[in-house]
Amino acid sequence: MEIIIGIVGLLVGLGGGFFGGQAAIKSSYRRKEGDIDSKIEKKLSEANSNAEQIATKAQAQSDKIIADAKEKSEDIKRKKMLEAKEHWVQRKEEFESKTSKREQAVKTVELTLKEKENELKLKEKDLQRVGKENDKVRETLEAQLLTVESQKAMLDNKEQEFQKGLEKIAKMSVQEAKEELIKNIKDKAESEAITFVKDRVEEAKLTANKEAKKIVIQTIQRMAAEYTIENTVSVFQLDSDDLKGQIIGREGRNIRALEAATGVEIIVDDTPEAIIISSFDPVRREICRLSLQRLVADGRIHPARIEEVVAKTKKQIEEQIMEIGQRTAIELNIHGLQPALIRMVGRMRFRSSYGQNLLKHSIEVAKLCATMAAELGLSPREIKLAKRAGLLHDIGKVSEEETELSHALLGMKLCEKHGEIPAVVNAVGAHHDEIEMKYIISPIIQACDAISGARPGARREILESYMQRINELEQIAMSYEGVQKVYAMQAGRELRVIVEAEKVTDEKSDELSFLISQQIQNEMQYPGQIKVTVIREKRSVAFAR
Repeated sequence: MEIIIGIVGLLVGLGGGFFGGQAAIKSSYRRKEGDIDSKIEKKLSEANSNAEQIATKAQAQSDKIIADAKEKSEDIKRKKMLEAKEHWVQRKEEFESKTSKREQAVKTVELTLKEKENELKLKEKDLQRVGKENDKVRETLEAQLLTVESQKAMLDNKEQEFQKGLEKIAKMSVQEAKEELIKNIKDKAESEAITFVKDRVEEAKLTANKEAKKIVIQTIQRMAAEYTIENTVSVFQLDSDDLKGQIIGREGRNIRALEAATGVEIIVDDTPEAIIISSFDPVRREICRLSLQRLVADGRIHPARIEEVVAKTKKQIEEQIMEIGQRTAIELNIHGLQPALIRMVGRMRFRSSYGQNLLKHSIEVAKLCATMAAELGLSPREIKLAKRAGLLHDIGKVSEEETELSHALLGMKLCEKHGEIPAVVNAVGAHHDEIEMKYIISPIIQACDAISGARPGARREILESYMQRINELEQIAMSYEGVQKVYAMQAGRELRVIVEAEKVTDEKSDELSFLISQQIQNEMQYPGQIKVTVIREKRSVAFAR
């Protein structure tokens, strides 16, 4: 019992202690909560003040960032505007350049089409004329054929009658008569042939020396080809005739594309391993020749490739022309020429006149002019002007302009256009006496041009015209009384006249040389001058026996 009471007392004590501790703990918790709330309020107030300061700073920084961003955006905007303007200007220049090139190409194509149209018109006229001539020839041949047929029928009838008559008279058949006739003809032909051969051998012995000299002269003169062929035709050699088909192309498309691109006429004939390139423009012929060489070496021949190669070759030729002109000006120590004139000087390399290369002729004239001006005692400035005018005197022959002016007047116009001084302009225009000579160098240019063109071997002539000129010279001299023999020497530049001493005196010899030279000057056309020499020789012969 006591134990139970002790346990109950213990439990009551424990419960009272527990509840008392709980109350003490709660009061302690309340005090701590009050402290914590006060600290929290203090921290919140500090945090609010810090937040306001941070917000103020953030607002200031954001304003600064926004201002910097606006300034940078303005700079970027200005840069982009400048870049856009520069790009626009560049695109505009490229467009204008492409437009000018296209316009130039269109003009070139138009000129080519006009040239082809004119050529077609000329060919059409020739064909019409040939057709009319063929019609007339055909009518004549038909009439002659009818006449021949009628005459043949008459001859057949007469032949039959004649054969019948012969058979009756000779009592021989036609076959026997033919055999007898053939035998007689053979015997007679053999006899006449032996006689003919014997006569020809005797005649050959008598004329062998003369014929040998004639053959040697003709062989030498054949070495000088006619300048029309040389100046208008180039021959392109091929390794094999199989390449001709590749160059022509399917239905001729390759050769048509090449002709259209270069402006020449290409002739593919039966000449083995060769193609003929024909054009009056030597630059075009050279472009076509080099293009063909590249195409054959490459092996790819089709219209697109042809146009590409021709364009590259044209550019190369233009560069070569400028290089030749510059090198010539440097070689002659001529300065200050405009690029257009330098280009024309380079084009002279591809032009010839009477078989004489125009650039070499102009260089020769320039050097002769400088030498002659120095010998005449002119000032150094005039010597340089003479050399300059000598180089430019035939510049009108290589002009690309189509005009009816002579090459001297056209050259004068070009020199004036490109800023040459009046003395050079007048010398170029007056070197063929088409305008008045106003400066001292003008007659020098004319004289040196004649020297370069008239010296033996400078210019080529067609064989027929050369022989005709020689014959005319000899006929003029032989027409005078007392002339025994005449010899044209030095390619027709000297005429030696041998007279009979009994009929022509010494005084008359002087008169005769003057009369012959005057008649040649009035009636003939020739380069340079012709020297007339009259030779009178008295020979006395006696024999001592």
